[in-house]
Amino acid sequence: MTKQIMVGGVPIGGGAPVTIQSMTNTRTDDVEATLHQIRTLAAAGCEIIRVAVPDMAAAKAVGKIKEGSPIPVVVDIHFDYKLALEAIAAGADKVRINPGNIGGADHVKAVAQACARRGVPIRIGVNGGSLEKPLLAKYGGVCPEAMVESAFGHIRLLNQFDFDDICVSLKSSSVPMTMKAYRLMSQASDYPLHIGVTEAGTVRMGTLKSAVGIGGLLALGIGDTMRVSLSADPVEEVYAAKEILKAAGVRKEGAELVSCPTCGRTRIDLIPMAEEVERRLMNCTKNITVAVMGCAVNGPGEAAAADIGIAGGKGEGLLFRKGEILYKVPQEQLVDKLMEEIEKLE
Repeated sequence: MTKQIMVGGVPIGGGAPVTIQSMTNTRTDDVEATLHQIRTLAAAGCEIIRVAVPDMAAAKAVGKIKEGSPIPVVVDIHFDYKLALEAIAAGADKVRINPGNIGGADHVKAVAQACARRGVPIRIGVNGGSLEKPLLAKYGGVCPEAMVESAFGHIRLLNQFDFDDICVSLKSSSVPMTMKAYRLMSQASDYPLHIGVTEAGTVRMGTLKSAVGIGGLLALGIGDTMRVSLSADPVEEVYAAKEILKAAGVRKEGAELVSCPTCGRTRIDLIPMAEEVERRLMNCTKNITVAVMGCAVNGPGEAAAADIGIAGGKGEGLLFRKGEILYKVPQEQLVDKLMEEIEKLE
């Protein structure tokens, strides 16, 4: 089991539930816009939010953002240790920074001591695209072993100043490389791991890559917090993360939709029906399984374990609960009647 750190009031590692993170794409010094996005993300299910701090204006905005945020705020710092000090003083709940990239030992010491005084953990974020040149020369390029060695190099820099409140990420846009790096790190240390596939892509491709990479790691018992990185509205990252956690069997909260792929037996327009049910279940918090099936073969029979479901016929369909048929309705009423029955479930 990994060690546990606290990000604000949210535990990471040590057997705590895997948390969902995302990152704002607003200008951080636009406090109103940033808080609006944070609240939207929190409503969607985000539990920890990260904001970019590229300059002092952004660092000084962290205090007001922290005051208005419903979830813990992580600051993302590169190169300038003074930005980290300003953001920590403003109330940041965690700092994402690589100590090897912020100057000499005195800079690392200043950040480590500032975090220690306020109980603020640090995430070391190794990225395959920005490894140190000596490691690239040693290993002949980017590889999982180089990523892990980079992480331990940064860890040692913090440890020399008695700082060990650390979380680690080792991300690459390559799913196999990412997975191997995390497996190696989990075998070599007990630091909590922030998992994800970086620069994964658009909603479609990025979700697929993240499902394979993050889901595969979760299935191996690796990962304490996660972010799905998409070239999209950050809300899509949160929705994807929730579904990956459910598919991996890590979380049971919220509705799970099962639907058949259709075949020559299907006599109703199933695909748009399944899409509508998925959309209407997006914010359902009931721990239920909902089935949308194309015919009687895949309906009350094969989907008998579903808490509630519909099965198509010719222009009509059946509603069923735990394999027991409730009643028959016209096709155009199926989804509405299904949602009515879901509302009745405890």
